[in-house]
Amino acid sequence: MTTTKFPTLAFGTPRKLPRASELAGRVVVLDIAFAAEGSGASFQKVTKKLIDGLGPRLAMWIDHHDHVLHEQFRSDPRFVLATKAQHGACPEMVTPERVAQAGPIDTICCHIDFDGLCSAAKWIRGGVEPYEGADDDARAIDTRIGTPSERALLIDRALRARPRDDAMKGLVVRFLATGATDRELFGPIRAAADELRALEDEARRLAKGYEIERDVAVVDARGAQTYYDKTLLLLLGQERARISVVHDDTTVTAAARFDSGVDLLALLGLEGGMPTRVSLPRDRLGDVLAKLRR
Repeated sequence: MTTTKFPTLAFGTPRKLPRASELAGRVVVLDIAFAAEGSGASFQKVTKKLIDGLGPRLAMWIDHHDHVLHEQFRSDPRFVLATKAQHGACPEMVTPERVAQAGPIDTICCHIDFDGLCSAAKWIRGGVEPYEGADDDARAIDTRIGTPSERALLIDRALRARPRDDAMKGLVVRFLATGATDRELFGPIRAAADELRALEDEARRLAKGYEIERDVAVVDARGAQTYYDKTLLLLLGQERARISVVHDDTTVTAAARFDSGVDLLALLGLEGGMPTRVSLPRDRLGDVLAKLRR
């Protein structure tokens, strides 16, 4: 296994990225989609701002989410961009050849889910999987198709239980980057995974409020009594209809199964993101439901 020094880690989402000035040295960005117009952010104000701010310090950007602006970067070898249909998860795109092509890096900025953190760990390992089957696990978790290993499932549950805990994200990357065998590192991850049960219980309670119209299941989560697992709540809606929609005080999230044939980006007129899961500001609720129920 080829190794590099353990880099500084930074975390981001398509709608919220760190400032270029906060990222030290040469930077690689992994599993973070270009911001989509209409999502409450924009490519110009979020994605391009980081790209321009990093300038030559951007060593590579690898992502697997659809976006109409990918074509503009085809001639720049630093950008390795695919669609969700081409690559169900990002780690499989992190190869020894691409790590070598990028050269030494100081900072990894990655997405905050298993897919993104596994990509970061694989980069640190020189493009080698943290453990045999890690790429397959990432694909199963990101697409919700197939059965991930127990180890990956526990990590995914820990991250969903503590979505705002950057220390947990860093622990997960270190556990994976060191070969995913350190029991001392895995202990807190397992403990965090156990915390998801309460969030799942609240999701199941909220799911009783789903209303179905024209194969769209909609639930108002503003009545949540505590934190809840939105991923589970969306999946429970998909058991009732082809598309599930969860809305709360700030956000409208729509989702469909990865193999459903539904393209939410096309249905909602969005430029980029994940075709089967999108999040928009709450004030778009009426527009979202009108378009999905056509």
